[in-house]
Amino acid sequence: MQGKLEPNFGHRADNSDKLMQLYDPQMRAALNPSVEGLAENTGIDAKIMAKFAAQYREPSRVRSLFELIVTIGALTLLWVAMWASLHIGYWLTLLLAVPTAGFVVRVFMIQHDCGHGAFFRQRSVNDWVGRVLGILTLTPYDVWRRAHALHHATNGNLDRRGIGDIDTVTVREYCARSRLGRLAYRLYRHPAVMFGVGPVYLFFLKHRLPFGMMRDGWRPWVSSLATNAAIALAVTGMMALVGTSQFLLIQLPITLLAASIGVWLFYVQHQFETTLWAHEGEWNLQEAAVHGSSHYDLPGILRWFTANIGIHHVHHLCSRIPYYRLPQVLRDHPHLVDIGRVTFIQSLRSVRLTLWDEARGQLVSFRQVRGSKAH
Repeated sequence: MQGKLEPNFGHRADNSDKLMQLYDPQMRAALNPSVEGLAENTGIDAKIMAKFAAQYREPSRVRSLFELIVTIGALTLLWVAMWASLHIGYWLTLLLAVPTAGFVVRVFMIQHDCGHGAFFRQRSVNDWVGRVLGILTLTPYDVWRRAHALHHATNGNLDRRGIGDIDTVTVREYCARSRLGRLAYRLYRHPAVMFGVGPVYLFFLKHRLPFGMMRDGWRPWVSSLATNAAIALAVTGMMALVGTSQFLLIQLPITLLAASIGVWLFYVQHQFETTLWAHEGEWNLQEAAVHGSSHYDLPGILRWFTANIGIHHVHHLCSRIPYYRLPQVLRDHPHLVDIGRVTFIQSLRSVRLTLWDEARGQLVSFRQVRGSKAH
């Protein structure tokens, strides 16, 4: 992919003077050609990019409240419209489930920003808004926040895989597995499992009890069980209001579709051909953020529904940036646009990429591994 910065793990030069110049508006204007050319400068330290991004961390209380009200309001109206459409035809109900699921995705993205402390200035406000939204997304906020923080801290690290990410094995590890082990990994990576069975398991079963956090004490259990109780109360109330069958006919397609979209987005954000994985000795947090996270360049309407989460490399550079400020980072720093850029069409082809080839430094398919072994 053109425009991708090559990893420069050994670069430790002092860039403080350059950084201060680029922070200064007048100096930035004078140096603008060199700023735009950073994408071709393989010596740039990703830490500088992280400091650029950090300037956009401050959330706007008015904007955040506006985003929250619009999202929850539209979700409520569409849900009521789906209820009313049951008297017209279930085909219309299912049609309305598509935009409704889109707003559930936006709710999850607001919860996501709350988990990073990015949506409001006060941590307590972020946490309580996130916990309430977790009822709508079937996601225990405190459990998810911890797992997601570990994902950010270990993204692209081959020696710290397994928490909050898509399981990815190297070609060498795959070839060393037994036939049954290879079959299990192939089934896990099959699209029907990854984007069909997987989301159902994740949101309906795994999120209900935090078995993966047994060593973390009582807090994950309180978060999960409190969320479960609140979900049960909300579901019981809605069933009493609209009827059990009507509620299930409305809510199930919304939840299933939103869950699949959510898993797909997370998949594309890190599973693309020119992503980056490295062992502990070579791994660098900022380099992994820039090169191990994609810029999923979606059409405008999809960017809006997904709350700009496609600008994922910038999000990993500085997770405290509210999602509504991420596009401004790209406008101000255009050298970031083409780094890890994946279009919608390109993302569909990423499903076949399943193994990290350490020799090639890229994700490859099962077929490519068979082909190389044949030679």
